Amino acid sequence: MTGKKQPLLMAEAHRHMPQGVAENYRYWGDEQTVFVAQSKGCEFTDCDGKTFTDFRLGYGPIILGYRDERVDRAVVEQITQRGTLSGFSTALDIEVVKQIKALCPQIEKVRFANSGTEAVMGAVRTARGFTGRDRIAIVEGCFHGLYDEMMWKSDVENWDPQGTTAPPVIPFGGGVPARTRELVDIIRLNDFESLESLFARHGDTLACFVLEPIIGNAGSIAATPAWLQRLRDLCTQHGALLLLDEVKSGFRVAKGGAQELYGIHADLTTYAKAMGNGYPVAAFGGRADVMDVVGSHKGGVVHGGTYTANLVAISAAHATLSILANTDALQTVARTGAQIRDLLGRVFTAAGIQHAFAGPPAMFGVHFTPEVPANYRDWRVTNSSLYRTFAWNLIERGVMLEPDSREPWFICEAHRHVDLGWLEDIATQSIKSACTAHK
Repeated sequence: MTGKKQPLLMAEAHRHMPQGVAENYRYWGDEQTVFVAQSKGCEFTDCDGKTFTDFRLGYGPIILGYRDERVDRAVVEQITQRGTLSGFSTALDIEVVKQIKALCPQIEKVRFANSGTEAVMGAVRTARGFTGRDRIAIVEGCFHGLYDEMMWKSDVENWDPQGTTAPPVIPFGGGVPARTRELVDIIRLNDFESLESLFARHGDTLACFVLEPIIGNAGSIAATPAWLQRLRDLCTQHGALLLLDEVKSGFRVAKGGAQELYGIHADLTTYAKAMGNGYPVAAFGGRADVMDVVGSHKGGVVHGGTYTANLVAISAAHATLSILANTDALQTVARTGAQIRDLLGRVFTAAGIQHAFAGPPAMFGVHFTPEVPANYRDWRVTNSSLYRTFAWNLIERGVMLEPDSREPWFICEAHRHVDLGWLEDIATQSIKSACTAHK
């Protein structure tokens, strides 16, 4: 994948940034790290002039397409005619909240943020302020942002699935204080026994249970309706708040996010990514009585941020949410995603590869295994090595995706223009080559 410019940029970048990148997950090794020159629709061109059809989409924010003219026009108009930041409120804040509430009926009040991490931080603090409790619970494989308490994970990668012990819980990396683990419980998705045990032990001290209903960092493995309903009931019974993290699924899998698909609603919800089509905007919201603990009154939960609700981000959200609400964009995304998922299924079947798809068409996971994984530990026994080789073969042929099968295929409205025959041919070549390499 390396051309003439990429090694020069990589060498120069190493002089100025750790690993030569602006954040850890962009580093794919010195030869594979991608430098983008421009993007449009569902494609981008790298620094050496190679064009990729992109199913990574910046980890999911692009729901319409890169440089969507409708959204960009609204942002440019805001910048040139009204300004970007004042440190005060605007009428547009209210309008965007009303849009969110119209799409997501469980939302009564909202606060804005700049990233998914910030939204989760604000929501968890709000849950603690409302309940007067400190403990939180999360699920193996879920990702809730880059702050200390959420940077604990089950070490499934190095776990022996044939053994008798559970995977150990470890920090994501250095710099995470050990004491931040003390208030965090981690259980398996769709495991009724561990769910009941958690609430029997800690239900009355839990501030909230935080869950991605469709796990965006575990190949779109999803909660079953029965398990999610039991979680909802237990939270209500014990006075803990259900906090659904829809940073990836919100405004993507349906207008009302995953909660629309399930018909099961949270007390608090976090949003980001697709709500701005690539502009940095996020939000958290929920029940009015819960959200009303946020404020400057005595004992109120503190929430703020200089760039919160900045007008570049809010104008992008206003335009994006308007398009999602008033056009057939999400129907197009779902239809196109289903077509791409189906053609991949044909390719895998023809190659004799056992496979299963997880999640909705807008962000589906591909697992080389006979059955859809029920949880993150099930992912561990999929043929992720074959998938990785297949993915790198696609990348070499101009189809961009995350080589790790824990990251879904993201679909945007602009993918409707993809030549599906071309894609099926590329996928066929790539899986054949991967199978040959793994014999």
